Amino acid sequence: MMELRQEQYQEIKPSLPVQRGYVKLSNRKLLNRIWSVAEHGCKWRGLPSKFGNWPTIYRRMNRGAKAGVLNRRFEAWRAKQIIPVRIGGYSLDSRSVKVHPDGTGA
Repeated sequence: MMELRQEQYQEIKPSLPVQRGYVKLSNRKLLNRIWSVAEHGCKWRGLPSKFGNWPTIYRRMNRGAKAGVLNRRFEAWRAKQIIPVRIGGYSLDSRSVKVHPDGTGA
């Protein structure tokens, strides 16, 4: 599992929003949770309970994504090669996956 090391976090910390007041989940922990979901492709509800309350993590990630903060930060970190980010995707369709005749709904 990919985790943000302390030295990596110290390098990117100035570019993260300043946390004010009582915050249970630090920026470092939040980023590690987001990467866990992205790395494993699980749903937010599937996030292990040891990571904490999934709605809290999702809400903070969603606010940052809607404001464009996450995109700008990840692009900057990738450009500086602070954090290795590789985005890939796979597409499966009926030409690459054969279904048993009983599974086609016929």
